[in-house]
Amino acid sequence: MAQSTNSTLNASPREPDGSRATRRLRREGQVPGVLYGGEGEPISFSVDGRELRAALHASGAVVDLVVAGTSEPAVLKDAQRHPVRGEMTHVDFVRVNLKVAIQAVVPLIVVGAEESPGVVEGGVVDQPIREVNVEALPNEIPESIEISVATLNIGETAPLSSAVVPAGVTLLDEDDLVVVSLLAPRLEIEETIEEETALIGEDGEPVEGAGEEGEAGEGGGDGGGGGDESGEKSDDDAG
Repeated sequence: MAQSTNSTLNASPREPDGSRATRRLRREGQVPGVLYGGEGEPISFSVDGRELRAALHASGAVVDLVVAGTSEPAVLKDAQRHPVRGEMTHVDFVRVNLKVAIQAVVPLIVVGAEESPGVVEGGVVDQPIREVNVEALPNEIPESIEISVATLNIGETAPLSSAVVPAGVTLLDEDDLVVVSLLAPRLEIEETIEEETALIGEDGEPVEGAGEEGEAGEGGGDGGGGGDESGEKSDDDAG
């Protein structure tokens, strides 16, 4: 997997004012942020929201953050988002030394599903783990880590150790962590659940005679009816 080049993000210095100033920046489409770490002092800045999204979606974990004409390599440490709209409302960047390894979280991407014999038979890819922790030099942090399900059959799983890891990158999660499973077809699973549910009562205990209710009910009804009829005849005879 090819390593990526840095994106450049131009920002404007700002005074770390109160909430009124930050609200004004956001109304203007700006996102307030802070750059810290390394040997420099913390720097408050604001950046155009569209340029910020473009820089973060470009390849690579490192951006060249330019504030007041000075460019520093940095990585996104934290991003606060609006609870409804989801847009970024504040960002924290931390300076990095390009010669010192850092840790990062990257997406885990499943590939090879179209070739998987289990998928061909109707199986469903289940991916409980969608991100993994890695360590590498800042410019060698990959966009993603790929794991293939091309050989999986229904009922089989893929551990993290089978993922494709670029040279210079170390996975920090456990090798035997199950990150992908190939499940039986959903329709088959749902039918099984419905059958099991029908055999369980409201109290969570198995229903006695479940599955034979129709036959037992018909037999019991005939016997009970015959008894009542016999009783009525006996009373008539006695009268």
